[in-house]
Amino acid sequence: MNIDVSVIIVSYQTADLIGPCLTSVLSQRDVTTEIFVVDNASTDGSATVVANRFPTVNITANEENRGFGAANNQVLPQCRGRHILFLNPDTVLQEGALAAAAAHMDGHPELGLAGLRILNPDGSDQESVSYRYLSERYTTGELAELPGEIAAVLGAAMIAPRGAIEAVGGFDEEFFLYGEDEDLCLRLRRRGFRVGYIPAARVLHHHGQSERLSPPADVWRRKIRAEWLFYRKHYHPETIVRIRRAEWLKAKWRIITLRFELPFVKDKQATEEKINKYKVLLEEIKTGAL
Repeated sequence: MNIDVSVIIVSYQTADLIGPCLTSVLSQRDVTTEIFVVDNASTDGSATVVANRFPTVNITANEENRGFGAANNQVLPQCRGRHILFLNPDTVLQEGALAAAAAHMDGHPELGLAGLRILNPDGSDQESVSYRYLSERYTTGELAELPGEIAAVLGAAMIAPRGAIEAVGGFDEEFFLYGEDEDLCLRLRRRGFRVGYIPAARVLHHHGQSERLSPPADVWRRKIRAEWLFYRKHYHPETIVRIRRAEWLKAKWRIITLRFELPFVKDKQATEEKINKYKVLLEEIKTGAL
């Protein structure tokens, strides 16, 4: 059987969300699919939910958390679809989303990857398209002459021709969580592909559910380290020096101003979290991790 789209979902601690996600994929019409779920050693029974309730879904239960990119790469060799949809478990495809996405990719062979239209649970648009890379304003030509206007799309729901993903070797597994979507988009553009956006393919996204039990400081640290991995891979050394200096100054200034504002704001917890975010950044710079 010819398969239009291979759907890969990497799950971690989302037993309460993976069911609606899979139901939304299985209910898509006018498109043939195969579904792979890779569970990264969840302790909430996510893999059991999939195995018991969705017998047609291919489930891989890892004994350790391998990270987002590595888990996707695990099943790429098994995919037979013309296109691959990388989908988060905290999403719900809206009616006709998959057919619209596949048709868009078929009609635009210049695309190496495209983002679906991401919606918040209230139906409003979620920011999911970037036209510049992280700290790109500090670059000195290393990102010049890349094809297309879109730099990257949010990894929660993105579709790509299987051949394009195979051409770049899938995700860079050095990115454990965060940053792998931008890295993949940049590597595809360097291969001559463009990155696109498909407004007709709508997806509800609950955002950040796999990290909801993690301390905020740990989340910030993972995000910061992913950003700097991206810089080391793609930016000139002198660019990284400029970024490090600018980030250090910004963190120092924001901590001072936020502490001054703290007695006067209503949401003191949110302000404290911002302060801790910049403290983590300073710690990472001071210890040489960045």
